[in-house]
Amino acid sequence: MIQSRVFFAKSLLPTKYLSFLVVSFLTWPIMAATTLAQDGSPSFTTTAIDVSDADPSAPSADPALPQTDPANPHANSNSAGVTYDPDFSLKHFPIRVLQDQKELWLFPTQLARGKHWIPTLAIIGVTGGLIAADPHIEPHVRNNPAFDETSEIFSTTNTGIVEAGVPAVIYLTGLLRHDSYTQETAILAGEAYLDSAIPHVVVKMISRRLRPSAVPASHDFRDTFFQSKLGFLGKGSSFPSGHAAAAFSIGTVIARRYASHKWVPWVAYGVAGVISFSRVPDLAHFPSDVFLGAALGYTITRYDVFRDRNR
Repeated sequence: MIQSRVFFAKSLLPTKYLSFLVVSFLTWPIMAATTLAQDGSPSFTTTAIDVSDADPSAPSADPALPQTDPANPHANSNSAGVTYDPDFSLKHFPIRVLQDQKELWLFPTQLARGKHWIPTLAIIGVTGGLIAADPHIEPHVRNNPAFDETSEIFSTTNTGIVEAGVPAVIYLTGLLRHDSYTQETAILAGEAYLDSAIPHVVVKMISRRLRPSAVPASHDFRDTFFQSKLGFLGKGSSFPSGHAAAAFSIGTVIARRYASHKWVPWVAYGVAGVISFSRVPDLAHFPSDVFLGAALGYTITRYDVFRDRNR
């Protein structure tokens, strides 16, 4: 009975409208999270302080030093001469991305100083384990008709629309609400997306891994690296997943910008996880591709985009 109703609903819905429904379904909880969180966020306007009630033992702020808002840990100072951390604006967007990429590609120097070894080894270890497990997992996914519906809904086009649409809708929301914090969140999401896209494209062009859908049915999934014919910006190479990197980079920005609302990270990372996992039954990526893409999106955003620039 339920299946007949599903088929009847699908017969009334033209395929070309499916993308818009998926976008609405996945974008709505993120937009609800950011909008409701912003409604409950503290104001960033300057307020008068009664000096008579101030603690005389508390150190006074040095007007010569750039001031930051503790409620907005990634805020920038607009003080004259401050150039080490450009403000959140489209004008300074290229500068921020270049600074991020410099930090990213100099990451081996951090390892040489003994930093970040535990997360680095953890990511390498899990990725290596999943690469070894991919040939055993993928046959069950390919031969399982239960994933057909998932693959149709979470197609490359649909998930791409979601990932591109979320920052755009957030920015438009900020404009309509005259809300600079929301606009900054959208700019940061675009920055994080681009920061993760550049290294993942480089890895794609080096790995040249066949997508699961490109492996002939008569072959197993063991010999997949260095076999793919590259297209534009590594298109055609499976390792790592660009959709997973984009989903988690955007999700991490939203989760951190509104971390004071504990439910927002669950929504942001939950949607990012659904989009990332969908790449496996879609036969676009192996599990190891998805994991590494998600790890790149999270770590680059967490430790590069949101790094302390006041140095």
